[in-house]
Amino acid sequence: MLSQLSSFFASKMDMVSTSDHASVVSMNLFVALLRGCIVIGHLLEENRWMNESITALLIGLSTGIIILLISGGKSSHLLVFSEDLFFIYLLPPIIFNAGFQVKKKQFFRNFITIILFGAVGTLVSFIIISLGSIAIFQKMDIGSLELGDLLAIGAIFAATDSVCTLQVLNQDETPLLYSLVFGEGVVNDATSVVLFNAIQNFDLTHIDHRIAFQFGGNFLYLFFASTLLGAVTGLLSAYVIKKLYFGRHSTDREVALMMLMAYLSYMLAELFYLSGILTVFFCGIVMSHYTWHNVTESSRVTTKHAFATLSFVAEIFIFLYVGMDALDIEKWRFVSDSPGTSVAVSSILLGLHMVGRAAFVFPFAFLMNLSKKSNSEKVTFNQQIVIWWAGLMKSAVSVALAYNQFSRSGHTQLRGNAIMITSTITVVLFSTMVFGLLTKPLILFMLPQPKHFTSASTVSDLGSPKSFSLPLLEDRQDSEADLGNDDEEAYPRGTIARPTSLRMLLNAPTHTVHHYWRRFDDYFMRPVFGGRGFVPFVPGSPTEQSITNFVTENIS
Repeated sequence: MLSQLSSFFASKMDMVSTSDHASVVSMNLFVALLRGCIVIGHLLEENRWMNESITALLIGLSTGIIILLISGGKSSHLLVFSEDLFFIYLLPPIIFNAGFQVKKKQFFRNFITIILFGAVGTLVSFIIISLGSIAIFQKMDIGSLELGDLLAIGAIFAATDSVCTLQVLNQDETPLLYSLVFGEGVVNDATSVVLFNAIQNFDLTHIDHRIAFQFGGNFLYLFFASTLLGAVTGLLSAYVIKKLYFGRHSTDREVALMMLMAYLSYMLAELFYLSGILTVFFCGIVMSHYTWHNVTESSRVTTKHAFATLSFVAEIFIFLYVGMDALDIEKWRFVSDSPGTSVAVSSILLGLHMVGRAAFVFPFAFLMNLSKKSNSEKVTFNQQIVIWWAGLMKSAVSVALAYNQFSRSGHTQLRGNAIMITSTITVVLFSTMVFGLLTKPLILFMLPQPKHFTSASTVSDLGSPKSFSLPLLEDRQDSEADLGNDDEEAYPRGTIARPTSLRMLLNAPTHTVHHYWRRFDDYFMRPVFGGRGFVPFVPGSPTEQSITNFVTENIS
């Protein structure tokens, strides 16, 4: 009896050790693929057609084919897709870095337009895709799809990915277009996830006007509550670091606290059933405006590059996995008997998405141009095409939402669900690779760049010691650190011209609101939470040493 038990436990231990070893092998291969994506992406950086997203997808597809052949057609990926892995570990650093690195001057100057495109436009696209899916898919033989599934399709395909376009656009040469594409991309993802969560939280078997109002109210609650939570978490981090000033003892504590507070904002949103994307995005904006200026010079350099690196690796990881998972045999087995149906569903979804974007991009741009007096503030037709095109690429958010809706733990046993997952993957691959390959030539054709222009806005520039020392000596602010100082040069700090009448507010609402925000920020927010011009100064600290060295160099 004892010998049988010992042999039983020995066999179990062997199985566990074999499983652990297989996981280690898979992780080693995946890390090697990540390194390969980074190296090949670097070598193809100047290529007219390729970018790192497409490179990762192609490497993922090639790896999937090799694994498929080696396994005898049983599997095509090294890791099983996990929604928790995506939403809890990979997505937060990407969205936080987007808010942390955003040029707030342009973002908040065009905030109303960004919300119009990113939130209202996503709602328009969601309605068109949902109505089209309800009208078409219920007549097709694709399995049993409930109303909630069809509405979820609208939220899934309303999500976009503007990374390919942003890699080509120059934010110094076309600041308006860049801020609109960037801002719409972030708000679009957040709005899509909020819509998706709202759909899952409601019983849609009996829809009436009360359900519609509750749905709208829930959407607005999630949107504004998530934004407020992100701002509060960012302010809390700024206040704690300003009061305790960890840098006088250890910059490591400053960096660790900033990273943990950023992640805490996302987890708090998930804890309270809010939108983690919106929360962590606005937390990034607030932390870059206040918290980042309360830490030492070395901590600023470290956090800038650390957040950018985490975001970069997470993006490559996602696209690499999507490429491998595209060949998952389990899902394609359900549609192998009717490939025409799968192609038709993918084509219909792509067509609905293109129509849905056109339905709000061009009308909203027209309305925005009517409200602008200066031609430099208007969006030209060529720029409207670029905005429309930027949203045609689908993001990994769409894949994650599709898995969440149509699978359980990465597996599905229903034909209709399998068709929707494979169609989503097909649209993501097609749009990212085909539209992504054409993005750079299209933008160069639609928006020819002057030959004399050279961009100086890079992450390394933002992290140079000189750029951090200057603000400590000069009582000024720049676009990287303020929430929109577009009139800083015309009106130095302390001498900002005041609006003389209600006509000023009506004629230039953005500048007027910005004026009052600046006064509120200068006289209340920054004295309490820190920021540019309110950097903690402690004798013997790295801040004092950097100022002393900088002054000495300039005097000599």
